[in-house]
Amino acid sequence: MRKVSREEILTGNPVKVMLTLGLPVMFSQILFTVYNMADTFWLGHLPSAESGSAVAGLQVAFPIIWFLISFSFGFAMAGVALVSQYTGAKDYEKAKYSASQIISLALIFGVGIGIFGFFFMPLIAKLITNVQAISTVAIQYTKVFFVGLPFIFISASFQAILSAKGDNVTSLQISLVTNILNIILDPFLIFGWWIFPRMGVVGAALATVICEGIAAAVAIYFLLKGSKGIKIDLRELKPDWKWFAKIFKIGLPAAFGNSATSFGFVILTGLIGRVANAEATLAAYGIGDRAINIVFVVIEGIGASIVTMVGQNLGANQIKRAEEIARTGIKVEFVITMAEAALLYLVRVPIFKMFIPNRPDVVTEGVKFLSVFIFGVPFFGLFSAVEDVFRGSGHNTPPMIADIVRLWGLRLPLSFILMKYFGANGIWWGMTLSNVFSSLLILSFYLKGGWKKVVIEHPLEIHEELIARGFPEE
Repeated sequence: MRKVSREEILTGNPVKVMLTLGLPVMFSQILFTVYNMADTFWLGHLPSAESGSAVAGLQVAFPIIWFLISFSFGFAMAGVALVSQYTGAKDYEKAKYSASQIISLALIFGVGIGIFGFFFMPLIAKLITNVQAISTVAIQYTKVFFVGLPFIFISASFQAILSAKGDNVTSLQISLVTNILNIILDPFLIFGWWIFPRMGVVGAALATVICEGIAAAVAIYFLLKGSKGIKIDLRELKPDWKWFAKIFKIGLPAAFGNSATSFGFVILTGLIGRVANAEATLAAYGIGDRAINIVFVVIEGIGASIVTMVGQNLGANQIKRAEEIARTGIKVEFVITMAEAALLYLVRVPIFKMFIPNRPDVVTEGVKFLSVFIFGVPFFGLFSAVEDVFRGSGHNTPPMIADIVRLWGLRLPLSFILMKYFGANGIWWGMTLSNVFSSLLILSFYLKGGWKKVVIEHPLEIHEELIARGFPEE
């Protein structure tokens, strides 16, 4: 892995630069995917009487967790933007103060959401599914998870602060260590290996909390020591309500956007939780969803490259090259995701048997899920690539509209209607069609060409404006 120069981004071979830029992001995504797969894999190897409800319960738990924490992440990202901009302006004292307040905000949100989730999870889980065994597992997992939520928030905030400073290597190193430790701890705590008691799904949650606790301890050590370029002051951890108000103002749109998306997936999980044989269907969806995350490795990597390359070339007023990069990026992402989808289709049976070998009903339902949903995956690759073109250009309204239409205008209504006639297969078709139709929608936005208009003023334009106002030429 190496850094890519501005000159390469503006003049180099688009595909080569795209892949080089995307490699670090792909590596991070691989770690994230493995992390998500570990719990599902080990729980799927419990005895057949437990494995189905364990994997299904995990699939119920994740959207709820995501929904409860997504609102706060919008504000956290606003705080990180301040760290980044203060650093760019060389105002290191304010960058340090902002970092301290981000940690303070993370603790407040972590404790507050943790307490809320711990006590209200029994009610929420039962709204998602009426299958007692599944809701019990979801409650057991999330109660342990929410106890460790402050650790998770501190760790995530630290990594975001480092990213704002331009340091992604340290985050990768910490993630690598904690991911490996989580994979090792999972079977010991789930199955009761060696001196450990057998804890099942509670063991999976505890392994996650232990690893995040270690990551949080490392984060606090580095921040107090200041060895990673930013040092927090314990006195500055005291909540500054004026600073918080500024963060809320900046981060409110992102917070609501995150919440709307995550809430949509809670509702989708609720639909799946009410089909016949909900346990097998939820477990199959959970495993299939994690298998499809393999595709996201490329989507995230190439997408990050598209954002950077389109943005820098538009900023350099190289409109034609920005057009070439956009076309190339969209084609590359569509072709690669099509190839990945074809490969997943071919190995769909072995994947489910590997994750849950003792539940043939889950394998059967999972194969049905992938056999349908896989056809929409390349279109999601297309959708994501076009979104990244807009984000790189600074035009965020079209992606926002497309996201809302994809989830709330298409996926949920189609899944609900088709479920009435075709059961779980109807939901899978609703999800697939939402990717196809929304990709066509955002592609129509792209073809209009509004994304090619830059959102900054070029130095030449500023110079000409000053001359027009009567300022002398230098």
